[in-house]
Amino acid sequence: MNNYLQKAYCMNQTVRIYAAITTELVQKAQDIFNLWPTSCAALGRTLTMASIMSCTYKNGEFLNIKVDGDGPIGRITVEATDGKVRGFVQNPGVYLSYNNGKLNVKDGVGAGFIEVIKDLHMRQPFASSCEIISGEIAEDFAYYFAKSEQIPSSVGLGVLFDTESKVKAAGGFLIQVMPGCKEEYIAKLEERLSNLKSCSQMIDEGYNAEDIIREITDGDYQLLETRELKYECNCSKERFARGLKSLGKIELTNILNEDKKAEITCNFCNNKYLFTSSDLEEIINEL
Repeated sequence: MNNYLQKAYCMNQTVRIYAAITTELVQKAQDIFNLWPTSCAALGRTLTMASIMSCTYKNGEFLNIKVDGDGPIGRITVEATDGKVRGFVQNPGVYLSYNNGKLNVKDGVGAGFIEVIKDLHMRQPFASSCEIISGEIAEDFAYYFAKSEQIPSSVGLGVLFDTESKVKAAGGFLIQVMPGCKEEYIAKLEERLSNLKSCSQMIDEGYNAEDIIREITDGDYQLLETRELKYECNCSKERFARGLKSLGKIELTNILNEDKKAEITCNFCNNKYLFTSSDLEEIINEL
């Protein structure tokens, strides 16, 4: 598996850690949308976070994340279930950097809100939101977990590019403190994190997911599971046909008479679906 996640417990099973390698997953998103570096870094971090979060649930629960900032990148939309993710940014052509050359994701995202909708197969989806506190994505999700889910958490996310602005390394981790965790354990984790290299640097240096967990825990951990991650879109012509039906008979008849066809592009993978006049007639006859 080139893109995968590993989960572990540490500190007498009072801390859980998820570490993910998502380099090829983020590269696929960059290729699909021709993302410029700052847009790609913001989307890549959110894709990584969503893939990790989706593996904290069971039984195919669905996750929808919107990072809705007022920066030039615009809204970031990501969906995930069981480690399969897809997403897009409103403006893929953003390249902002600081004087030292580091990408300026903060100003690219701007101020606003993160909204998380979880379909846990209950009567109603669970929705929560919190303000964007930095625009760097990792800090924003750490704040989200603390405020909206009341789980003290630490988040690391990173995307590194080569000299041709292609994704060179991407991944992240999520650390969650569970009830009963001793203060001395938390202090030890904080010390380890204060000296930790960035996720993208570790991955670029050849670290795998377990290596990242080992660095965070100083080797004191219990590995629980490994999950595959992938960028995957579940769109199809049949799905979009159902969407066209929702327009109603009158609107579809107008499209048929005026345009003779309809072409729909999927926001998540850029695949195009052409509905010919005969396709439209068939849909109209089913209404």
